[in-house]
Amino acid sequence: MQGKKGQWVQIHNIVLQPADRAPQVPDDTKQTPLVMWVKGYLNADAEVNKECEITTVTGRTVKGILDEVEPSYSHDFGKYVPELDIIRDQVRKALGV
Repeated sequence: MQGKKGQWVQIHNIVLQPADRAPQVPDDTKQTPLVMWVKGYLNADAEVNKECEITTVTGRTVKGILDEVEPSYSHDFGKYVPELDIIRDQVRKALGV
């Protein structure tokens, strides 16, 4: 897939390789690179998984690997946590609700 100049895209950069991570981070974190994702507008046509340059809505120019053209927003509040029901009931009882 290819993005056209001016299209809204998401890129990524590896900020730190695993060997460059701080010594105090947890062991599982040390094993992965620190990655930065940025969204902005393509400054020139580019292909997914290739390096490109974007301009963010704040006017910064950033280079990185093109991940997605016209990325969507998707988020949720995670999976159901039964312990939260217990806490809710305890709080309601304590407040007299």
